[in-house]
Amino acid sequence: MKPTLTTTLLLLLLPLSPAARADTTTAKPSIPAPAEATATAPPTYKVKMSTTKGDFVIEVHRDWAPLGADRFYNLVKIGYFTDAAFFRVVKGFMVQFGINGDPSVNRIWRRATINDDPSGKKSNTRGMVTFATAGPNMRTTQLFINYANNARLDSMGFAPFGKVVEGMKVVDAIEGVYGEGAPGGNGPAQEMIQTQGNAYLKAQFPKLDYVKHATIVP
Repeated sequence: MKPTLTTTLLLLLLPLSPAARADTTTAKPSIPAPAEATATAPPTYKVKMSTTKGDFVIEVHRDWAPLGADRFYNLVKIGYFTDAAFFRVVKGFMVQFGINGDPSVNRIWRRATINDDPSGKKSNTRGMVTFATAGPNMRTTQLFINYANNARLDSMGFAPFGKVVEGMKVVDAIEGVYGEGAPGGNGPAQEMIQTQGNAYLKAQFPKLDYVKHATIVP
């Protein structure tokens, strides 16, 4: 069934709750902080995503969306995606991931916003990879892979920065039994992932697939 406009709008990240905005927890995260991950990405690069369903490769073009390409490059380099769940899978629409499994990491990175890239250079067609957002200049770490031609997202500020060039069948096979995330569906709630990490996901959504690790490849 074709996703409704309501489903499309739910691509937006949940905004920070008052408690999250005020969080001053100093627990040491397991990966570097945003200030330590600001390298400029190469003009083009490839990332191999090794997952519990198999491997796929994303080819990134910095000229499509420079800020998004730089953020993705740095997240891969620091190991951010290791053990990150594909927590929102809407077949025929998109698959979303990019919340870390460690709550101490999320307390820092969920506030590490980047500005928007101009949309329209590339369209959200099948296999294109794009950052999700909570509003203007609010992209952080979450991204999605388009399962279909979702060109209607182009005018909503979603700027693709890369494309799956190998292994799209693996992406298609990512477990989608839970469907849309809470509160709109039966899948995981983003706020619970942010605050409880993989402990929450593995206890309540045991069939989810995960990124095992992501690496820059030649």
